[in-house]
Amino acid sequence: MKKTIFLSAVALLMVGALSAQKFFTREGKISFFSDAVVEKIEAHNNTATTVLDTETNRLEFAVLIKGFQFEKALMQEHFNENYMESDQFPKASFKGQLTPDSQVNWKADGVYQVKVAGSLSIHGKTQQVTLPATFTIKSGAIQGSSSFQVAVADYGIEIPAVVRDNIAKEINIKVQANYQIFNK
Repeated sequence: MKKTIFLSAVALLMVGALSAQKFFTREGKISFFSDAVVEKIEAHNNTATTVLDTETNRLEFAVLIKGFQFEKALMQEHFNENYMESDQFPKASFKGQLTPDSQVNWKADGVYQVKVAGSLSIHGKTQQVTLPATFTIKSGAIQGSSSFQVAVADYGIEIPAVVRDNIAKEINIKVQANYQIFNK
């Protein structure tokens, strides 16, 4: 039920400006890694929804927190219940736009290194961020990717003292999306 409501809300976002050339996917990949001294933690989510408007250079991502999969079930349980409180904060999102100095010719094949500035919301907290991104265009297909770090303290995620050495203070995040044309 929650997933249906979430996908409906994202669909409404996608039809905002009917004249704009929009691309989307519901199969965006987001991974995160905590590389701490005591333990390495990794999780993957292949169900991120993202919309790219090539006319306005706007970009949005949304991901359900419970969609992250861990190697160990106990890690996944602790992640959802103790750290991310995913019943209370069910999704993370990013809403932003390519910075004015980022140049992409959406109609020409190439690899474009850009910056995307906007609002990153995780665990009920929103921070203004500027993130590196790469767009690869080949034969009209658009692939986007990014790799960046997030400080858990910036988003109010509390790590109990007993496991503080098990979780890095900054989490490495990787994002990858293969966009499809959004047909009205």
